[in-house]
Amino acid sequence: MNKTFLIIKREYLSRVRKKSFIYMTLLVPVLFAVFIIAAISLMFQEKEKHNVEVIDESTAFVGELKSTNDIHFFFNEISIEQAKAGFYSSPYDIILYVPYKEGEHDILKLGRAQLFFKKQPGILLQEVIKKQMENILYDYQLKQYGIDQKKVEEARKFSLGLAMVKIDEKGNEENSNSDLLYVIGFGGGLLIYMFILLYGVQVMRGVIEEKSNRIIEVIISSVKPFQLMMGKIIGVAMVGLTQFLMWVVLSAILISVGQATFLKKYADDLIPSAQQEIMFKPGMNMTEFKKAKEEISSKQIAEALGALTNKKFMATLILCFLFYFLGGYLLYSSLFAAFGAAVDNETETQQFMLPVTLPLVLAYVISIFIMQNPNSSVAFWFSIVPFTSPVVMMARLPFGVHAWELALSMSLLIAAFIFITWLAGKIYRTGILMYGKKVTYKELWKWLRYSG
Repeated sequence: MNKTFLIIKREYLSRVRKKSFIYMTLLVPVLFAVFIIAAISLMFQEKEKHNVEVIDESTAFVGELKSTNDIHFFFNEISIEQAKAGFYSSPYDIILYVPYKEGEHDILKLGRAQLFFKKQPGILLQEVIKKQMENILYDYQLKQYGIDQKKVEEARKFSLGLAMVKIDEKGNEENSNSDLLYVIGFGGGLLIYMFILLYGVQVMRGVIEEKSNRIIEVIISSVKPFQLMMGKIIGVAMVGLTQFLMWVVLSAILISVGQATFLKKYADDLIPSAQQEIMFKPGMNMTEFKKAKEEISSKQIAEALGALTNKKFMATLILCFLFYFLGGYLLYSSLFAAFGAAVDNETETQQFMLPVTLPLVLAYVISIFIMQNPNSSVAFWFSIVPFTSPVVMMARLPFGVHAWELALSMSLLIAAFIFITWLAGKIYRTGILMYGKKVTYKELWKWLRYSG
C-alpha cells in the first residue's frame, strides 16, 4: 500500500504544480463570472425598441394598448394602404392592423389581426401585443354582458399557493419543494457527469503519455500494474476535487461581487416574465405590483429555506452525492485507464470512447426527463444500472426514493466497480507493456482470458 500512496502523491503533486493547472484554476472562474455578468448586462442593454403604428378599423384598441419601455404604440386614422405606402419612410418598424367592417364582423368575434414589419420581431414582442389585445377584448365582453368589471378584477387578483407535503408510511408529514430540490439533485448529477468525463480522460492520457515515453517500463519494475493503475486513478481524482472546489469557491465570490456592483441596477428586471405575469393582475397599480413582488419573493425564499433546512434529506443528498461522485469516477476511470494501457496514442482510443461515454450521455438525457415522470420504469432502471446510476439517481432523489432502491443501486455500483476494476486490471497488466500493435476488441478479449 505504501507504493500506491507514493504513486498517488506523485500524480497529485506533479499535476497541481504545473503552471497550466494553476492558470486554469484561476482563469476558469474569472471567465465564467465575466461571461455570466456580460451576458446579463448585454441582455438588458441591447433591448430593441419598437415603434408600432396601430391601424384599428374597429376602434376597440385605440387608446387602450399601453406602451412599455420596449414597445411604443401610435394610433393613426389612415387606411392600411396609406400606412403600407409610407411604411419605409416612416419612423415605425411595425404596423398593427385590425380589420373591421360594420355589419360583416362582430368585434367580439375578431379572430385575427395582422402585423406588418420591416424586420422579423421576436416571439416575446408578439406575445406582449397579443396578450394586451386579448385582455382588451376580454374587458369589452364583460361590459357587453353587463358584468361588474371591478369585481372580476378583484377576483383575478387572487393567487393560490400549492404546498407540497409528503406523508410517509408512518403518517409523518414533511414539507417538500421538489422544483428546488430537483435543481440541486440535477446539478449534482451534472457535476458527476462533467467530473467523470473530464478527469477520467486525464487518467487515460496520463497512461498513454507514460507508455509512449517508456517511463512505464521503469515504474513497472518496482510496483505491480494494479497498484500503478489505482494510484493514478486516485491521484487524478484528488487533483480534480481540488480544482473543482477552488472553481466553486472562486466563481461564487466573483459572481457575488459582480451582482453587487455591475448587476445591481438590473435586479428588478431579472425577475422572469412568467413570474411577473403571475404577479401582475388587471387593476394593479405599480405600488400594488411592487408589494406583491416582495410578498412572493419572501414566500419563495421561505419555501426554499424550508426545503434546504430539512436536515435529514439534505444529509442524505450530500452523502449520496459523495458516494456516487466517487463511485462513478472510480468505475469509469478504471475503464479509461485500461483502454489507455491498450493503445499507443490518443488517436487509437476513438474506437473505445463511444462504448464508454454513451451510457453517461444517455444518463444525462434521461435525468432531464425525470422531472416529468420520476417514478417511471425507465427512471427506476437507469438509477439502478451502475453505468448510469451516478447521474440518474441524483436527479431522482428529490422526488423520493425508497431505501431499498438506494441500497440496491449503491450495492450494484460497488459490485460493478470491483468487477470492472478486476477486468480493467487484466487489460492494464497485459497492455501496459504492449507496443506497436493495433488493439481490437478481439485482442482485448484474449487479454481478459489470459490467466498468467
